[in-house]
Amino acid sequence: MKIAVLGTGYVGLVSGVCLAAKGHDVTCVDLRAEVVDKLNRAEPHIHEVDLPELLKKVVAEKRFRATLSLEEAMREAAFVLLAVGTPSSDGKIDLNYIGKACEQIGAILKKSDRFISIVVKSTVVPGTTDTFVRGVLEKTSGKKLGQFGLGMNPEFLREGNAIDDFMKADRIALGHEDKQTLALLHEAYLPWSCEKLEVNTRTAEMIKYANNALLAIQISAANELANLCFEMGNIDIQQVMGGVHLDKRWNPVGSAGGRVNPQILTYLMAGCGFGGSCFPKDVQALRTLGQEQKLPMQMLQAVLDINDRQPLQIIRLLRARLQPLEGRKVLVLGIAFKPDTDDVRESASLRIIRELAQLNCQITAHDPIAADNARKELSDVKFSLVTDWPAEVAKVDAIVVATKWPEYAALKKANGIEGKVVVDARRMFRPGDFEKLNYLTIGRRELE
Repeated sequence: MKIAVLGTGYVGLVSGVCLAAKGHDVTCVDLRAEVVDKLNRAEPHIHEVDLPELLKKVVAEKRFRATLSLEEAMREAAFVLLAVGTPSSDGKIDLNYIGKACEQIGAILKKSDRFISIVVKSTVVPGTTDTFVRGVLEKTSGKKLGQFGLGMNPEFLREGNAIDDFMKADRIALGHEDKQTLALLHEAYLPWSCEKLEVNTRTAEMIKYANNALLAIQISAANELANLCFEMGNIDIQQVMGGVHLDKRWNPVGSAGGRVNPQILTYLMAGCGFGGSCFPKDVQALRTLGQEQKLPMQMLQAVLDINDRQPLQIIRLLRARLQPLEGRKVLVLGIAFKPDTDDVRESASLRIIRELAQLNCQITAHDPIAADNARKELSDVKFSLVTDWPAEVAKVDAIVVATKWPEYAALKKANGIEGKVVVDARRMFRPGDFEKLNYLTIGRRELE
């Protein structure tokens, strides 16, 4: 079937390329001519694992193209997948991009006598599709729901794993306000054999938010327990959580006799806080939505408060070994909010670097692919970005491992590491890999 995708960010481009890879004819729309040109040359403008190869394949097979013209993309499309940005503003999602996109779609609908569905892929709070989106479309098109279709199909993509997550989906929510849109969504996702949930658009929207909120709760719960372990001393949160993970309700024994070790356990681990484009924004938006409904959302507020403070644990650990910390030389390894992405949005590393800068520390930082984005986000901060991080080890007083990039495993054998303070925010190493009193990590403090 023919599908139009409005937006070529992480969600829009990955969705479009993967739908094309499953046999559909996909046209992606972007306002930037340079992005459209790159995509038509099979060159992605974002970093995502396996995306370059898959984009090259679908462009060569003429199942994927990009255009500046929404009207061209919609001309024969069965539905439009709306995948524009919904940035956070004062704890609420900003619907400006969604609104403008719907106005453009509505103007095209007004001139057409063909039925077409508009399916929201962007993350929007419950009640957005069936009120705001519907209202804009009806106003600008002069038509009523039924003359066009309306749906909501949330994404469950992890940056760095987005292609795999889309192609091997564990569930697909088919949110709809009319039966024709439901039928179109079923046809689009016919190549997938996973469970498909037929729900209204509000339920589809809430599934996405509930999913991310519960994962964020796990992370912040583990971090709060880790901070208590640090205060007590002689307790290692990693060993504590290792014991928790053996509870059969978290980690059952499989048919072969071994533990299943589901991925959900990776969210029950301590660190310096969650970041990225989803968790912080989505938890804030859900909290605000609850407050607007006169619900205080105390747990979600606590999750945000814990996460906001968690990067400061790194500063505390540095102070435990470096007195004074002011003016010290610190190497920060990793700026992306997690490995396999160049996304630095809400990354704990940004907060760590800013806090160190306020202490007049001499900061050197490295990231294998996120350096350009980091430079933009920290344009007001004095720090140095380097490409050869091992050469910096001997020059600094401390090293903070803030992102779990595989190449940082070489730190324990780096020249000049002897005597350096190492703060391992992501548990890449074992305590025995470094000098006992100089290896520091969240959720562990040896009593002296």
